[in-house]
Amino acid sequence: MGRIKSKISWGLFAFSSIMIGLYPIVYFVIDHEFGLLSNKTDALLADTFWNIGFYGHITLGGLSLFIGWMQFSKKLRKQKIEWHRKVGYVYTVAATISGLCAIYIGIFATGGIVAIVGFMTLGVLWVISTVSALVSIKKGDVRRHENLMIISYACCFAAVTLRLWLPICDAFAGGFIPGYRIVAWLCWVPNVLAALLIINRKNKRLEKFA
Repeated sequence: MGRIKSKISWGLFAFSSIMIGLYPIVYFVIDHEFGLLSNKTDALLADTFWNIGFYGHITLGGLSLFIGWMQFSKKLRKQKIEWHRKVGYVYTVAATISGLCAIYIGIFATGGIVAIVGFMTLGVLWVISTVSALVSIKKGDVRRHENLMIISYACCFAAVTLRLWLPICDAFAGGFIPGYRIVAWLCWVPNVLAALLIINRKNKRLEKFA
């Protein structure tokens, strides 16, 4: 029963990562009245730097989400380590640039200072954990690399959890703006806490058999 639940959880994890990873494509085939863009001012939508930041963030963030989940497959790491490394480098570059873009466009987040700080903090944590993971593996510290990548992808997975939480927060907070202020934190803080729990359990298991 436990194995079945594990496979279902893994399947949902992979499916949601792939589907939301492909989601940014929608922004290239519709007008500016779609989704979160409908809440932006015409002046902001016409700003070149904001557009570079926004489309850089969603495109490379989508790529990070689309390929990142497979890095947690033990089977892939053992049987195709070179593929794991190549995908890891692509993820690192894409996630770092997307995170930097997120920090910039976070300045203009809908919902004021609460949302701005929430999304910018997420961007900073994503960049730091991703770059630190790369530095760790370069130094040969595999365990620290794995732990940091778990945190990095927890930040990346905020793209999924944001879309799960937003309609709930919108309904119970009394509107989109107050709901968006909540989701600016709720989309990633629980993810990171869950990542820390996973890391703690993994480290205890390794220490047990050390």
